[in-house]
Amino acid sequence: MTGNAVTDFFLALSLTLGAARIFGALALRVGQPAVVGEICAGLLASPMILTQAGSDAVLPPEVKPLLGALANVGLATFMFLIGYEIDVTFLRHRRKVTLGVATGAVVAPLVAGAAMAIPLAHKYAPGNRAGFILFVGVAMSVTAFPVLARILADRGLNRHPIGSLTLAAAAVGDLIAWICLAAVVAYAGVAGQWQMALLPVYLVVTVVVVRPLLATLVERARQRSVAAERVVAALVAGLMLSCAATEWLGIHFIFGAFAFGAVMPRDVLAWMRSQIMRHMEQVAHALLPLYFVVAGTKVDLSDFNVTALLTLAAVIVVAVLSKAGGAYGGARLAGLPHATALPAAVLMNTRGLTEIVIVGVALDMGLINQDFYSMMVVMAVVTTAMTGPLLKISGVLPQDPPPRRRDAAIDHPSTLPEKAVKTG
Repeated sequence: MTGNAVTDFFLALSLTLGAARIFGALALRVGQPAVVGEICAGLLASPMILTQAGSDAVLPPEVKPLLGALANVGLATFMFLIGYEIDVTFLRHRRKVTLGVATGAVVAPLVAGAAMAIPLAHKYAPGNRAGFILFVGVAMSVTAFPVLARILADRGLNRHPIGSLTLAAAAVGDLIAWICLAAVVAYAGVAGQWQMALLPVYLVVTVVVVRPLLATLVERARQRSVAAERVVAALVAGLMLSCAATEWLGIHFIFGAFAFGAVMPRDVLAWMRSQIMRHMEQVAHALLPLYFVVAGTKVDLSDFNVTALLTLAAVIVVAVLSKAGGAYGGARLAGLPHATALPAAVLMNTRGLTEIVIVGVALDMGLINQDFYSMMVVMAVVTTAMTGPLLKISGVLPQDPPPRRRDAAIDHPSTLPEKAVKTG
């Protein structure tokens, strides 16, 4: 670019946000979630397409850390929203079926992924091989709850029985996946990190101290008619502190963001929920696409030989068959007929942005190397892109989605149906 770091940063930020918006909108036009387009925008600026010199010319190395910092703010806000939206009260209805689908969709790919990772660990694990094997199992078990909610809303299925079932099952599965990932990260990073011993203290403080403080803050704001903007400022400060705490403990900051959202009081927040969440969602809307564009720039398959390409194919096949097969088997064992179990299995195979976030964490923590990161990103895009077409092929669900609102251009938290998470 220009050679001036500040000028280059703003140029790169404008280019990245513009590309994310354009490619996200193009993806939506062809019936795909916006995250698919955002990843593709990053791929166009990756060394695989432009060569390393070309990629550095578009996004200079000194600019990428700054873009990454902004992207991390968007990611932290997104994880806060995910933690806040997950509500276990959806298990009150159809508990057996929900847990059946969720269990099958988690256990089968977790086992299959870990088994597949054993012979791959010597080549793709940069450090702890056991950590690599455990991570691959967890990564295979993920369902992208936010993207799934967007797909269901676009097709008018968020209130359909199948939509309600898969949303609840995906929420349970994602909750389990995040807990398992935190355990894997803690296990892989525990050596030489005495701070990890303070993790139980952090959890106790979060539940026993932080949650009541948040409830008191919101209640006083309600009594004094404080503007929502001031409450949001306090929440953002608390969110950043929680992220800093978990990062210092040796666990990725996304877990601090998720935990902070999970302990947010629901009842006392109801009076200004829509206002507060709207402000938080706007931050995620603006900055989260940066994360996926930057993630796409890290993908490089140009040096892959035949063996690596066969490994990539195996990763995709195992991911699809184990996830869909596990969800289908769980649904059938829970008593669902084939006509319901099949589309539920297709929907549960959606991985999308959750998978991208998880593999990004694994790369940052040294659980996987760059080549395996590229494979997992490709797998996430493929399994997400196939959901819409497979739903049409199944012939069970409505073929044509309802008209899309002009403002529904991004499949991130602000587009989640407010009641979707609690629909059971």
